[in-house]
Amino acid sequence: MEENIKQHFRPDEAAFIDQVRDWISTVIGQYRPVLTFFLNPRQRYIAQTMVNREIDVKVQSNGGWDGAEMQRLLFYPSYYEPTAKDFELEVLEVNYPTKFIELHHRQIMGTLIGEGLERNAFGDILGDEGRWQVVVTSAMAKYLHTNINHIGRAKIKWEPVSDGDVLHPFEDWEEVATTITSLRLDSVVAAGFNYSRNRAKQLVESGNVRLNWEDVTRPDATVVEHDLISVRHAGRIRIDSDNGLTRKNKEKVVLSVVHA
Repeated sequence: MEENIKQHFRPDEAAFIDQVRDWISTVIGQYRPVLTFFLNPRQRYIAQTMVNREIDVKVQSNGGWDGAEMQRLLFYPSYYEPTAKDFELEVLEVNYPTKFIELHHRQIMGTLIGEGLERNAFGDILGDEGRWQVVVTSAMAKYLHTNINHIGRAKIKWEPVSDGDVLHPFEDWEEVATTITSLRLDSVVAAGFNYSRNRAKQLVESGNVRLNWEDVTRPDATVVEHDLISVRHAGRIRIDSDNGLTRKNKEKVVLSVVHA
């Protein structure tokens, strides 16, 4: 069955499919829930597709706030009833001298990655009018308190946030229904931001485009439903649906675009 599943996804997703299969097998074999690291929308789509093939396994997700892009999954036996505590999440606010220093999303992300953390080790970074919060695991919260007390030049403290005080940033996503010549990365970038194909190609090749939070420099990389594309200084594109081909063999897609 595993090989049949892999035929429906990209070759570079095979290792993740194997990981999901291991999680599902653990639930079935040990009759217990399995909690994952933070997963992006595309990974959660793959996991849900695989769970849908199972009778005795279910899955839920939680990213600390409604609309979270990065979320942990909980695989569990069908008889189990999950609660929010099962996801072992905390939200920490960055306490820093806002009168003297301005922090940005990229600085917080860069600090966490610079400490050697993988992107799946923490969830969304939430910002609103100078306030910044990070969704983390309970274990990671302890690590941050102990090991990270600066972001750039700013001396910081991590403050726990109650459920009622979690930021819910507003992003003005615009739906774009269009046709493109192919599901190449540069074609989608061009369509999303109304760029020329050549400009989009150069942006990808120069390292200004990320696909599902990973650096990609191949303009011909294939994108699929639930992929998230980030373009530096431009914004983000989400592939909401691929609706097949037109009579002229163009791809009919629905994108959501948010401008930086």
